Amino acid sequence: MIQPPEAKMRPVDFVKWLATFIQLVGYGLTGLNYTPWNIYFFFAGIVLWFAVGAMWKDRAIMVVHLGAFVSLLIGYLGSAGT
Repeated sequence: MIQPPEAKMRPVDFVKWLATFIQLVGYGLTGLNYTPWNIYFFFAGIVLWFAVGAMWKDRAIMVVHLGAFVSLLIGYLGSAGT
């Protein structure tokens, strides 16, 4: 009889779902116009998704989230004076 794989969540799965939840909260906060909290959640989600890319050794995920981090940081710092 073939046994199913264990249903244990791996660390990367936990980080992936946590990052997804945090990003969704960021989108919700954006829709409700809760700034700068939305940006803080986006930064946290981006960092966690970058970590997932590193755990998977997936450079595409790492590059897209590095680009998102830099873009968000430039926008955030640029808006700090207004």
